[in-house]
Amino acid sequence: MTKQETNYSALTTLTTVFFFWGFIAAGNSIFIPFCKNYFSLDQFQSQLIDFAFYLAYFLGALGLFVVGSRKNKDIVGSWGYKKSTVYGLLFSALGAGTMIVSVYLNTFTGMLLGLFIVALGFSLQQTSTNPFMIALGDPKTGSNRINLGGAINSLGTTLGPIIIALALFGSAAAVNDDMIASLSLSKVIVLYGAVGLLFIALATILSKSKSVPAGISEETPEKANQAMLTLLAMTVLLAACFAPVFNSYRFEFSEVEMPGVEMTRMLWLAGGLAVIVTGILFAHFKSSRNATGWGAMKYPQLTLGMLAIFVYVGVEVAIGSNLGEFLKQPEFGGFESSQITPFVAMFWGSLMIGRWVGAVNVFPLTSIQKNVLKFVVPFVAFGVVMGATYLAGYDISALKWYFLCILVQIAAFFLTKDKPAFTLSVFGLMGLISIIIALNTTGLVAVYALLACGLACSIMWPCIFSLAIAGLGKYTTQGSAFLVMMILGGAIIPPIQGKLADIESVGIQNSFALGGLCFAYLVYYAWFVKRSLNKQGLNFE
Repeated sequence: MTKQETNYSALTTLTTVFFFWGFIAAGNSIFIPFCKNYFSLDQFQSQLIDFAFYLAYFLGALGLFVVGSRKNKDIVGSWGYKKSTVYGLLFSALGAGTMIVSVYLNTFTGMLLGLFIVALGFSLQQTSTNPFMIALGDPKTGSNRINLGGAINSLGTTLGPIIIALALFGSAAAVNDDMIASLSLSKVIVLYGAVGLLFIALATILSKSKSVPAGISEETPEKANQAMLTLLAMTVLLAACFAPVFNSYRFEFSEVEMPGVEMTRMLWLAGGLAVIVTGILFAHFKSSRNATGWGAMKYPQLTLGMLAIFVYVGVEVAIGSNLGEFLKQPEFGGFESSQITPFVAMFWGSLMIGRWVGAVNVFPLTSIQKNVLKFVVPFVAFGVVMGATYLAGYDISALKWYFLCILVQIAAFFLTKDKPAFTLSVFGLMGLISIIIALNTTGLVAVYALLACGLACSIMWPCIFSLAIAGLGKYTTQGSAFLVMMILGGAIIPPIQGKLADIESVGIQNSFALGGLCFAYLVYYAWFVKRSLNKQGLNFE
């Protein structure tokens, strides 16, 4: 069998869109503590930024699937991966414009709408670009190409918090939390104006590029009515769970809480999480007995992979979004909102460190060259994070010993030897151990442990994605859409952690136990998917 060569020219062009996904998403980690003070929000209310942003991924991908099912066609496949990505970029540009208007009007609800529209565009881009990256070469090395995109994405996640912090605060330590409400948001208007123009420019370049093939898929999957009905039922039940929570706030944001409602809100939020878990497990077990009408969901690696993406995105976003509140506590540094940027940048930079290492395998190098780079590249990436943060005017002395955590990650890379399922299990255990340390320590040890969760998460997306769509054939695009829907985890898990943190008997530190449960499931999925693929005659190890 002839090995499929990688289209490096198209690969280079496509990786540029990954940057913006990371830039905006990680920048939300700075917006959250800023908006909490600027609009007088509690921790849960501040997490509505994540809720709006990541909910859009679910609704966008679900909308594509429902319309495609009704028309009996693969919408993204018929448009072509290239054109779909262009459409997504233009939609994100519209969201950037909405963000500008909302910031000008000084309305938090409008900012949520703007971020929602930006993420709707990202949803279309993710649905088309991820399977496109896999199709540009040998499917067995597809996770490596997604890793390369992830490496560029992580550059965006590293620079996003720094640039947005400069736009909000102006300088590293010039603003304390009491002064935030008096700040001007004019720089945010300029920032999103530039981002919107870049979206339009990239859409133009991509549409004109001759190196990027159209990526049209003529295959039409069988109808998946059972899958569609299950997803629609989950959506209705989610709305039923979250409506009472948001209705009680009525978007009149205030730190003053009505007595006796905290536990009720927590139960409704937990109900939303139960809807997702129960819905996916229902699909998993029903499709295993009768595959008719389930489409891509008849594959067990895909259904449980959906839950894996859900908890992976959820734990990654929840840690990044709640890290600021964690750092404000006296036992973890007592930092102001304007001083947390180096730590937030390092958390998201930790994802870049791991993904840059994973991207090494994309290039045609000898084994010795790859092994050398796997040791050198993490420290180069670490230097980029530290250097960018230092040049932005921040004190980085507290992060100087973080290289010890990076050494642990390097050892894990050499141990796993580019085996997706084994890699996922080892890095899942790293994340679980890090959470346990963070729950039982204080000071820099606890802070480093949470930052190291970024190292653990760094390689998970490509591993889960490539394993979940392995062997799907004509259902690949549909399966990709299902996985993108599960970015919904970033909308549900962070608010739940935020509400846990608001409960006095739990607090911000203990709320991170939720992340430990997420990592534990990822370890289980790694074990399950290897056995499942082997039964299907597929060996990715």
